[in-house]
Amino acid sequence: MSKIESSLDKLFAKLVQIKDTGKVRLCALWQKLSPHMHLLKKMNYANTKAFVIRFKWRILLLLIVLYAGSKAYDYYFPAAAKKGGGPQTITSVVVEKKDIPLIIEATGTTVSNSIVDIRPMVTNTVAKIHIKDGQEVKEGQLLFTLDDRNDKANYERLKALADDAQKQYLRAKELVEKNFISKAGLETSFANAKSAASAARSAEVQLSFDSIRSPINGRAGIINVFPGSLVQASNIVSTATNSTATSSVGSMVTITQLNPINVQFVIPEKDIPIILENRQGDAPLNVKVTIGNTGKNTYEGQVLVIDNQVDPLIASVRVKAQIPNDKLEILPGQFARVSLYANTLKDVIAVPTQAVVIGPNGRLVYVVDKDDKVAAKPVKVSYEYQGTSVITGINSGDRIVVEGKQNLRNGSKVREAKPSKSDAAPADKTPSTEQK
Repeated sequence: MSKIESSLDKLFAKLVQIKDTGKVRLCALWQKLSPHMHLLKKMNYANTKAFVIRFKWRILLLLIVLYAGSKAYDYYFPAAAKKGGGPQTITSVVVEKKDIPLIIEATGTTVSNSIVDIRPMVTNTVAKIHIKDGQEVKEGQLLFTLDDRNDKANYERLKALADDAQKQYLRAKELVEKNFISKAGLETSFANAKSAASAARSAEVQLSFDSIRSPINGRAGIINVFPGSLVQASNIVSTATNSTATSSVGSMVTITQLNPINVQFVIPEKDIPIILENRQGDAPLNVKVTIGNTGKNTYEGQVLVIDNQVDPLIASVRVKAQIPNDKLEILPGQFARVSLYANTLKDVIAVPTQAVVIGPNGRLVYVVDKDDKVAAKPVKVSYEYQGTSVITGINSGDRIVVEGKQNLRNGSKVREAKPSKSDAAPADKTPSTEQK
């Protein structure tokens, strides 16, 4: 403030110098015109016209100087100052300690909680398709039936052999008790029965491959096979999954779990300490997710995982949250706006952001005392969100200027503006958790 006062003093001295110089030049002009003043006594229209034409440039210059001097004086010395410094109209609020949610905003995309490509375990032809494109399926639901005639016949043959081997073993036990065969014969019969049973179970497993069932609850995508299509066994899953989409090659159909659905986003490296320092044990962090650009579809969920490393290319860490999708209105790959509630700042001074002035020496606010005079107080802003700033440097109960602070100086007199009838809410209302 001392620099500003020094500049104003220099400006005032300059104006005084200009005024004195103007007086000197006006006196010189008056002396030049005084010999001709006798003409004013004989002033008439003709003489006046001749006088104006003769001294037109000097008269014009005099009028310009007078006009410019008047405007400059009114600009640097307004009417309020000339009358002794009237109070400046302002809008103020009384600050109080509040609980402010600590919120981190980010953007991301929706991703499926689980995606499974349905592929055959055996090379065979499709006999029947039990679902339709886009159908909701349950875990264990039958999706496809392959041609199982050969596998069924093989299973029935091995099952019959296993049943016969088991009967032979039971008969051998009776014969051993009567000493008709040796114990070695009994052991051989037991091994044959066990081997036959294992072969039957293997055939049963092979037969089960002809009935393809859904491993998860979800929605079926586009079916890529038809009855009669030849499908080949393959253990190589050619699937590319990223944050926006999943592409599959060679699958019969893709099952995508939509409820619940995940949201993947990144947060800047500078915000990582805020999240990690304020986590309370294993308590999950809450998120509020808005899907699309309309802002109408908002869902609440929880953070599932924070990645264990920072991506150095973007200086951010990946975070995955989960939200409900009961109506199945959200699909993977949609744009999402995420508000992550990291913590709640307890008993802090929260003021409207517009009350904070950025000066040459840092940030400050104008505090109004009981005599309606303002004083500049330096402050430090620790958190800012949606028009509210958490600051330190003033006390609870202080009255600060919000509007009308442009021409204020230390010691300036102020008065509160009268509230208009259209004001629906007090000026010191700060955003609540719901607004954020």
